[in-house]
Amino acid sequence: MTKGGEGASEPVTLRDVAAAAGVSLATASKALNDQGRMTIETRKRVREVAALLGFRPNALAQSLLRRRSFTVGLLTNDTYGRFSLPLMAGITEALVDKGVSVFLCNVEDDPRLAQLHVNAMLDKRVDGIIATGKRIDRRLPVDLSNLGIPAVYAFTEPDPGAAAFVSDDEAGARLATEHFLGLGRRRIAHVTGPASFSVVHLRAKACHDVLAQAGLPPLPALMGAWSEAWGHEAVGQLFAGRGTKPDAIFCGNDMIARGVIDALRERGLSVPGDVGVIGFDNWEIIASQSRPPLTSIDMNLAALGRQAGLALLAQVDGRPVEPGVRKLPCRLVVRESCGGPLHDSETPSTRGG
Repeated sequence: MTKGGEGASEPVTLRDVAAAAGVSLATASKALNDQGRMTIETRKRVREVAALLGFRPNALAQSLLRRRSFTVGLLTNDTYGRFSLPLMAGITEALVDKGVSVFLCNVEDDPRLAQLHVNAMLDKRVDGIIATGKRIDRRLPVDLSNLGIPAVYAFTEPDPGAAAFVSDDEAGARLATEHFLGLGRRRIAHVTGPASFSVVHLRAKACHDVLAQAGLPPLPALMGAWSEAWGHEAVGQLFAGRGTKPDAIFCGNDMIARGVIDALRERGLSVPGDVGVIGFDNWEIIASQSRPPLTSIDMNLAALGRQAGLALLAQVDGRPVEPGVRKLPCRLVVRESCGGPLHDSETPSTRGG
């Protein structure tokens, strides 16, 4: 909003707010900056008048006053934004009400590019940096440990002594496996990604342990690429020969799960009638468009981002944050691909081999 009549472009000033609210300039400033002593009614009135007039504080003046830029940087090597964008949504949600802006820089896997982005952030006087990636067992190609500003890590391996937030992959795998057991499935296979990823082994072990505790012989975990093509190929391996055929398949990501579903359909097997399928990631564009829609484990990346943002804000405000890795719970999003509870007369067939 501007003042001065038609066609004027002069912005509303703090002096205008003070006059309209019937307070001194100093009181208006303290009310809007949450400082000083005054009644709740006065502070509320000043803020309401400021909002009504469309007053916008001078960002530079605010920064100089508080010795902060009210910006944080988000570094990632997640080129496609599969993990970093949901994280950024959560970070922004946590910080926007505090007047803090977030800007994203993609460093790919290039140490030189990463350092250039960090230097640019330092030149802009960011209050802190959040680092995130595309896997939790690899660091970004830059050292953030001695920058003189706080650094928090989310969905990537942290530097020693830093605070980090990751999803609890083991608990997520247990959720999927236990859900299958609760539905009456007993021959549960696990088709997952490359053996070079630590989460692959964490999830496979969790699945194995749940089945062992239920007194069921676990089927070997099949490891391959994070792709539909691998999911399709894995079904061929699972249903070849005369061995035990699964009545449920827990997949390491939603891409693999979609390949599994397509391959099962080609073999004349129904999902979930003959074989139930659960994915991992809950990638909405994949899970909701699968036929049938895919039950999947959601890593709660937005919640993870919120926690990382709040931890960074605490450090910026001078409050201590305990170092170490915090694992946040996953959740199971049930759709149609795993079916309802089975009864004895509904035991899935093992045809298709």
